[in-house]
Amino acid sequence: MSEHDANARFIRESIVEPASIARARAHAIELGAAPVSAAVGSQIAVLAAATAARSIVEIGTGAGVSGLWLLHGAPQAVLTSIDNEPEHLAAARQAFADARIPATKARFITGRASDVLPRMNEASYDIVLIDADSENVIEYVEHGLRLARTGGMVLVPRVLAGGRVADPVQRDEVTSAYRSLIQETQESSAVLATVSTTGEGLLQLVSVDND
Repeated sequence: MSEHDANARFIRESIVEPASIARARAHAIELGAAPVSAAVGSQIAVLAAATAARSIVEIGTGAGVSGLWLLHGAPQAVLTSIDNEPEHLAAARQAFADARIPATKARFITGRASDVLPRMNEASYDIVLIDADSENVIEYVEHGLRLARTGGMVLVPRVLAGGRVADPVQRDEVTSAYRSLIQETQESSAVLATVSTTGEGLLQLVSVDND
């Protein structure tokens, strides 16, 4: 086992996931909703706590795993979560109820993100998490940067596409989109960008004021 693999395994096995999130994860897997890993979940919780987030948008509810992690880090925040799968939203609502998240702390919107996002207020959110429709990730990040306040964050899990992004031979649409997203944000003066390789990868963007 390489040093990288040993480190990744150690981190993965060291994370203690709250029981309510572990239950939501099990249900997500049953539904085929592909939850973020606990490694990525713990990272977004820390980022939510570090930014003292109060207003969060999540694109791709799944069964509630990522939303629960975000509110675990920022229990004072209000989460708006968007998904076009009613079954996933129902599972998330139940997971939030089981975790005793007050109804006033979460708003679930059924619909396509491409239809919902243009109607949301710009520069109004502390964190925008994007975990849906990988083929549209660049469009969603553009929306996310519009919605995030100056100093706010846009987070994109799964950005390494299971290792395909690092393989130049891989040229499928989704892999190419993630690769372009990483390269373009690294070169942009509008954001500070970094990629964590823990878990399935997490692109972290901070909106900056260039005035």
